[in-house]
Amino acid sequence: MASEPFVHVVDDDDAIRDSIGFLLSSSGLQWRSYSSARALLNRVGELEDGCIVTDVRMPEMTGLELVRELKHLGAPHPIVVLTGHADVALAVEAMKAGVDDFLEKPFQPEALLASITGAIAAGEGRAGRVRERASIQERIAQLTGRERDVLAALVRGLSNKEAALELGISPRTVEIYRANLMTKMNAATLSELVRQALLADMI
Repeated sequence: MASEPFVHVVDDDDAIRDSIGFLLSSSGLQWRSYSSARALLNRVGELEDGCIVTDVRMPEMTGLELVRELKHLGAPHPIVVLTGHADVALAVEAMKAGVDDFLEKPFQPEALLASITGAIAAGEGRAGRVRERASIQERIAQLTGRERDVLAALVRGLSNKEAALELGISPRTVEIYRANLMTKMNAATLSELVRQALLADMI
């Protein structure tokens, strides 16, 4: 069973962190706060699943620089950026860098909660795809070299006969490999096999 998502709040203003934390607690959401971008980055490898809420304008490292660093490090967390009126252009730049949403201060509590829950839902979808891709790649790693050859031929749309001709084996042998592939890849149909190969970036 997946753990409940955490909201990671990054802001150098103590009052804003406490205010957002109170709102999250009142809504039944778990949260952690960080007084700087660097404080969050120091935990990047152990961050609980959920989302990140960060101010744009902070000393030492801005919210935009944090976003870019998180993307560079491959952190999967969706990100919501909080911005003052003068920083809207910066927030748009952050959107282009990969954040999920931004809110201009002062914002309504309901708007922040809606943004956070939307980001978490989007993140769970992405995280699910990441987990599925990893699982598929693990199964592919268990295939023999010849099984991978047959899989590559099948996902390119070759028939058993065409795959056999290309690989220099009999169509019957291709059928046997194909049956083994279906079992090892846990695929009920050829279309499912192709979908898995697409997700694993085989084609």
